[in-house]
Amino acid sequence: MNIPSELKYTKDHEWVKIEGDIATIGITDFAQGELGDIVYIEVETLDEELNSEDIFGTVEAVKTVSDLFAPISGTVVEFNEGLEEEPEKVNSDPYGEGWMIKMSIADTSELDSLMTDEEYKELIGA
Repeated sequence: MNIPSELKYTKDHEWVKIEGDIATIGITDFAQGELGDIVYIEVETLDEELNSEDIFGTVEAVKTVSDLFAPISGTVVEFNEGLEEEPEKVNSDPYGEGWMIKMSIADTSELDSLMTDEEYKELIGA
């Protein structure tokens, strides 16, 4: 299972990549494997200011629909529009072309509550 060490993680199986004051967010390799074949991603929060733990969208797989939670507070500044045509990229490349949103970071202290790769591995028993 792929769990890149340079990313941060949440208990909701999302990853966060910090670049300056922007956070790129997606779901982990573990999460996409648990969901199965992803058929649709819905994000209707573009340009909205969200608090940590607010729902920013949903991911629909063949068997289930799951909410996506904002790992930090901030404004959704970009949605990966490539997922509208090819949502399966979340399955094939969850840390690359399968990213979901980019958010501005409202409060950098919230980043301290995110898990390291080692803590995430412990959470999922990897």
